[in-house]
Amino acid sequence: MNKVYASAAEALAGVVRDGQTIAVGGFGLCGIPEALIAALRDSGAKGLTCISNNAGVDGFGLGLLLATRQIRKMISSYVGENKEFERQYLAGELELEFTPQGTLAEKLRAGGAGIPAFFTKTGVGTIVAEGKEIREFDGEQYVMERSLTADVALVKAYKADKAGNLIYRRTARNFNPMCAMAGKVTVAEVEQIVEIGELDPDEIHTPGIFVQRLVLNAHPEKRIEQRTVRAAA
Repeated sequence: MNKVYASAAEALAGVVRDGQTIAVGGFGLCGIPEALIAALRDSGAKGLTCISNNAGVDGFGLGLLLATRQIRKMISSYVGENKEFERQYLAGELELEFTPQGTLAEKLRAGGAGIPAFFTKTGVGTIVAEGKEIREFDGEQYVMERSLTADVALVKAYKADKAGNLIYRRTARNFNPMCAMAGKVTVAEVEQIVEIGELDPDEIHTPGIFVQRLVLNAHPEKRIEQRTVRAAA
């Protein structure tokens, strides 16, 4: 099975459509599958529910899809860097399901592992727990969280082999592995593609069984979300 596609547009062809749930990797501006997001925008798919730790920034990442009004709902942890997101949400044009960051990661991991729900202390006694089952274990209260899966997962990795085994670099490893597991179809954007057998098995973070399609982006844009420097002495 050939998993390597010539472009991001070709990698998404026949995969994305209106009304899907899309899991998108990345942490801040690190590890964002930027070429795949741009191709998703160009596909015209709309009414999307996007699961992502954050919502990009204006003009980059998921901010591209917000600008074209292709996202109907966001399931996120942090959305503070996107003015268009703020505008749409406050205007009632965008649904939002806020989820604590660690809980969001575990919801994706659990979904990928076939676990339908789990209990956590995070959010007990807050609006996060409203409408959810609360159960006591060993004298402590826990809230039940349903796991998350996605029709399509878009992830960014540093290196892959042609079988789809993925290696991430540093912070890009935060949410991409869980998104890759949670997708029914996972498309990975990578900076390098090598032959099968060239990767050290001990260095592989996402096994190729979770990845259906690959696309090369050898020169991604690597932004810094907040640049802070010390004043000159």
